Amino acid sequence: MRLARPCRPGPVQVSYQAMLDYKFIKDKLDEVKKNIAERYMDADADLVVSLYDEKIGLQRETEELRKKRNDNALAMKGKLDPETRAVRIEEGKLLKDKIAQAEARLTELDNRLAVEGAKIPNMAHPEAPRGKEDKDNLEVKRVGEPTKFDFEPKDHVQLGQSLDLIDFDTATRVSGTKFYYLKNEAVILEMALVRYTLDTLMKKGFTLFQTPDIAKTEILEGIGFNPRGPESNIYTVEGEGTCLIGTAEITLGGYYSGSILDKISLPLKLAGVSHCFRREAGAAGQFSKGLYRVHQFTKVEMFAYTVPEESGAMHEYLRTVEEEIFSGLGIPFRVVDTCTGDLGAPAYRKWDLEAWMPGRNGGEWGEVTSTSNCTDYQARRLNIKYKDEDGKNKHVHMLNGTAVACSRAMIAVLENFQRADGSVAIPPALVPYCGFSEIGRK
Repeated sequence: MRLARPCRPGPVQVSYQAMLDYKFIKDKLDEVKKNIAERYMDADADLVVSLYDEKIGLQRETEELRKKRNDNALAMKGKLDPETRAVRIEEGKLLKDKIAQAEARLTELDNRLAVEGAKIPNMAHPEAPRGKEDKDNLEVKRVGEPTKFDFEPKDHVQLGQSLDLIDFDTATRVSGTKFYYLKNEAVILEMALVRYTLDTLMKKGFTLFQTPDIAKTEILEGIGFNPRGPESNIYTVEGEGTCLIGTAEITLGGYYSGSILDKISLPLKLAGVSHCFRREAGAAGQFSKGLYRVHQFTKVEMFAYTVPEESGAMHEYLRTVEEEIFSGLGIPFRVVDTCTGDLGAPAYRKWDLEAWMPGRNGGEWGEVTSTSNCTDYQARRLNIKYKDEDGKNKHVHMLNGTAVACSRAMIAVLENFQRADGSVAIPPALVPYCGFSEIGRK
């Protein structure tokens, strides 16, 4: 599948507007406030409406001042006595000053409205579970049953050390905590996971990308990531106005920023390979052990652009692709409908796929992929539209989904396919890519 060429009316510019339409926020204020509360987010919808109303009022006032200035300038083209001309000149100066003050205030209001508006999350799907934490997610499907062993299974950290596959200690000395070296067969295993996934996606008509690992700050903000502050999960590049990406969702989502797409080309299905960098501030403990939560990893990300009426079906489709990838690996997993408090601001609805990890706290489910329908929330900020049959430009819907995050997929492979003698079998689907069928003790 080849990507259709986008229609770009001029220089690509990111539109700094609310990710939810301001008029929608005003008209549905009670629903928006309820949604903010259910998502446990800090946003002030009343303030946004107040700023929006003030802006609209000031825009009308400014237009009236401009009309008076134009009328005054037109009158001065006629024959005027000196006294009347002097009055007109003075009136013109006053109008000029008032317009300048109003425009400055409008700029200030626009900036403040953009900041406050961006804090308001997308509306959540009515069927998304209401809750605050992982425990409130709803299991909707299970494929396979937790792997049983007739021996005491090891976790991936133990396996990685005994088979000389992963070196955390040296990486900590060289790069810091939550970094790692992959060694020997683990290097090939990661490449095999990527190639197996890309082959699957290519057969399904995805256009493949290897994306940049750096993106401009405005692209991150448009996608819905916060690149600043102590709570940010993003590494910024000092003095460059850019950041290391936490996911190829950012670079694939920014690919068509400022574009008007041909409706006939939709849906567009993209897949991007990238390194991902995350600060993971405050992440520690048993559930973040080893490869599960690290500062850098390789990932294949799916991304889709659709017309609004097709985004729900596309969301289901991306989920089935994730299920197919992990079913093909023979790894037990379950699918959960993510609760409102765990959605993230851009997502309307999100499915998480959790693989069985025998070494995780004695055996638990651990997230390996997720797929989100972000509706037009990101498209509004990035100014991505399509021309409909009625001739109007409308915002596309944008969706993303993890095809494979190599570090977590490797946990699932090592822990589920370990043997009593300490070796690890390679899933049959990966053997052609690896060139070996097991990882033995050195």
